[in-house]
Amino acid sequence: MSEVPKRVIALVDCNNFYVSCERVFDPRLRNRPVVVLSNNDGCAVSRSQEAKDLGIKMGAPWFQIKHFERSHGLVARSSNIEKWQRVMKVQASDWGIRKMKTKWGSCNTTSRRLWLNLELAKKPPQCVEYIVVHELVHLLERHHNDRFIALMNQFLPPWGQYRTMLNKSPLEQESWEY
Repeated sequence: MSEVPKRVIALVDCNNFYVSCERVFDPRLRNRPVVVLSNNDGCAVSRSQEAKDLGIKMGAPWFQIKHFERSHGLVARSSNIEKWQRVMKVQASDWGIRKMKTKWGSCNTTSRRLWLNLELAKKPPQCVEYIVVHELVHLLERHHNDRFIALMNQFLPPWGQYRTMLNKSPLEQESWEY
């Protein structure tokens, strides 16, 4: 008699997986429309059933669905912000995406709120990651001083390369290619 190889087979329902994970850690998201945005915070890569019921399609660009934030209470989660908050052991109270004319991001250290420029959705993911880390570092060190630079080096060693890449590109561009 031959030995049957030991295998484990699992049936996993990955529908809404990232949203489901967010709801485990934040129960306030239950029964609300929720999307998780892509690495560059440009497109919805996971949608709750409530978000699907609003007609939000997979891959929908954030700028096209942002209006649901006010009209239907849509909550967007950033895969980058959540990841880096855990790594850096820092917590922003809130974050948002908006069109900014002169900056890639901003951080209000008093309210602990982050803003990311909508145009970052057109940039390489490592540039978005750089801005997220940069703004979160401001929650640890308000000013661009030696301590700030040391924290950037600690959390994202190639940050200087990403900053150069980002600063060589226009703040606003029509092309979505990089």
